[in-house]
Amino acid sequence: MKNKQIIFKKRPIGVPDTDTWNLEINEIPVLKEGEILVEHHYISLDPAMRGWMNDSKSYIAPVAIDDVMRAGSIGKVIQNNGNKKFAIGDCITGWGGVQQFAITNGEGWYKVDEKLATMPMYISTLGMPGMTAYFGITEVGKIKEGDIVLVSGAAGAVGSVVGQIAKIKGCTVIGIAGGKDKCEYLKTELGFDETIDYKTENIYTALKQKCPKGIDVYFDNVGGDILDAALSKLRMHARVVICGAISQYNNKSKIQGPSNYLSLLVTRSTMQGMVVMDYAKNYGEAAKQMGRWIQQGKLKSKEAIYEDIENFHETYNRLFSGDKLGKLILKVKE
Repeated sequence: MKNKQIIFKKRPIGVPDTDTWNLEINEIPVLKEGEILVEHHYISLDPAMRGWMNDSKSYIAPVAIDDVMRAGSIGKVIQNNGNKKFAIGDCITGWGGVQQFAITNGEGWYKVDEKLATMPMYISTLGMPGMTAYFGITEVGKIKEGDIVLVSGAAGAVGSVVGQIAKIKGCTVIGIAGGKDKCEYLKTELGFDETIDYKTENIYTALKQKCPKGIDVYFDNVGGDILDAALSKLRMHARVVICGAISQYNNKSKIQGPSNYLSLLVTRSTMQGMVVMDYAKNYGEAAKQMGRWIQQGKLKSKEAIYEDIENFHETYNRLFSGDKLGKLILKVKE
C-alpha cells in the first residue's frame, strides 16, 4: 500500500509558499506489535498550523523538518496488530497529520460514534475548534447572563461557536467578520445581535455604534488593530480571551502588540491566553453538552470541505484569505 503524505520541508518566512511542503508517495511500513493503521477520511486545517511551523518557544514543539505536517484527523481503523484499545472498523480521531494513512499505538486517539454526528463534525464543532470555543468562553471568558460579548473571526470555526454559546447563555453578541455574506450569515443563521464588517467599516466607529455600553468579554482570534480597538471599549472587570492572532501569523517583521493595554488597568480587566489542550480531561463533558445543544437546534455546525490531498496548499491558504465559511476541512477519502 502507498501513502500520500504532505512533508514539511522548509520553515516559511511570511506566507508559506509551494516550497514549504512536498507531496510524497511512500510505502506503508509493516505494523509493529500494538499498532493500528488508520485510513484518513478528513483532515482538519487550522490557523494554529502556521505557528507550529516556527522554530520558537510555544505551547507545543514545532513540526520538525521532513516530518509529516501536523494536523488533526479522523478516519477508520483498517489494520490492527494486537492493539487492545481499538478494533478494525472503529471510527477514531487524533493527530494523524496531513496524509492518507496514519500508524499509531492509539495514544491520544479517541473513538467516536458516527450515528451521533458526521465525521467532519467531530473535527469541527465536536472537535478541537468546538472545545476551544466552549472552554475559552465559559472558563476563561467566564460569561454570565446579560454580558455584552464581542467576538473577532466570528464566522470561523471557533468564533462562530463562541458566539452561539454566548447567545445560549443569555448574552448580547457582536461578531466581527470580513464581508457582507459572512456578516449576514452571523445574524440570520446564527442569531448574533450585531455584526461589524472590518473590510468596509471603521472598527472604532462601528464599536461605538454597536457596543455603546462597552463590552464585558472580548474573544480574540485575530490580534492586531482589532484587538487594539476592542481594548478601548472594555467595561469594568471585563475579560479578554486571547485565543489566536491570525492577522499576525504571517508577519515578516515584529508582531504588532496592543497599544491600548492600559485600558486593562483603568477598567480592572484581565487578558488571558488559552490553549485548548489544558482542558483535555473535560472534553467529554463539553462534547455531551454541545451535542445536546445541536440536537435541540440551539447550536449549528458549519464545515467548508475541499477535496484531495494534492490540493493541500491551495486549501490551507483559505485559512488566511478568508475564502471559506466555518471550519476548513480537507477530504482525503470518498
